This record gives sequence, C-alpha cells and structure tokens, in this order.
Amino acid sequence: MKVQAYLFFDGRCEEALEFYRAKLGAEVTMKMRYSESPEPPPPECAPVSADKIMHSAFKLGDSIVMASDGMGTGKPEFKGVSLSISARDEADARKLFAGLSEGGQVQIPMAKTFFAPAFGMVADRFGVSWMVIVDPEA
Repeated sequence: MKVQAYLFFDGRCEEALEFYRAKLGAEVTMKMRYSESPEPPPPECAPVSADKIMHSAFKLGDSIVMASDGMGTGKPEFKGVSLSISARDEADARKLFAGLSEGGQVQIPMAKTFFAPAFGMVADRFGVSWMVIVDPEA
C-alpha cells in the first residue's frame, strides 16, 4: 500500500507548482488543465475556468505529491496535516525552511532539538504546513 498527499489549491495550483519548483527543487511530472479533459468536471468541483489545473503531480525527492485547483470552495484550508521533509544536513534544512517561509508563517523556528540536529515548522504562502527535519540517523 502507498499513501500520497493530494493538495487542493483553490485556483492557485500553477503558482504553487512554480513555488515548490523554485524553493524545493520539485519536478512537475504531470499537469492537465480542465480544458484538456475529455469530460466536464463533476458538479462537486466548484466552477473552475478551463485554464486551471485539473490534476498534477510533482516529485520531491523520492515522493510524489499530487495537486489540483479542483474542489475549490473559497480559500484553501490545510488543517490537521503537515508534510515532512527530511533534509540532508543542517544547511539543506535551513535552505528549504527559508524557501518555504517566504510569504508564509513560521510556526516553530528552525533549531536544534532533543530529537534532531535541526527541526522547524512553517505554513507556506498557500497555508500548507511543512515540517523540515534533519534525520539524526542520516
């Protein structure tokens, strides 16, 4: 079994993909706009324009995260979940954390903890919560 995150950006998916490419080195592996769909969006999806992203996938390290503009109901809310990134070392952790912090809100500043050489939490400019950690076993 595999579990993957699927994020709904309520009209800001294209911007999010570019942000994650620039700040995290994400590689977009799939992007389909509503205009490219052979069928109209289901009624459960909020009205979306044809140029918005129906489905996308991007690679972060060994992980795939999926994203869309669909299911929009106003402002996207990412509550009760965080995506966790294991950085190579402290310098990498600080770089990733700084990138995600641009336009975002630091929840726990990057610092040494009893469980890791570096750990911090930030909600990025889209409201997605991220935990950046250096694995002490690495």
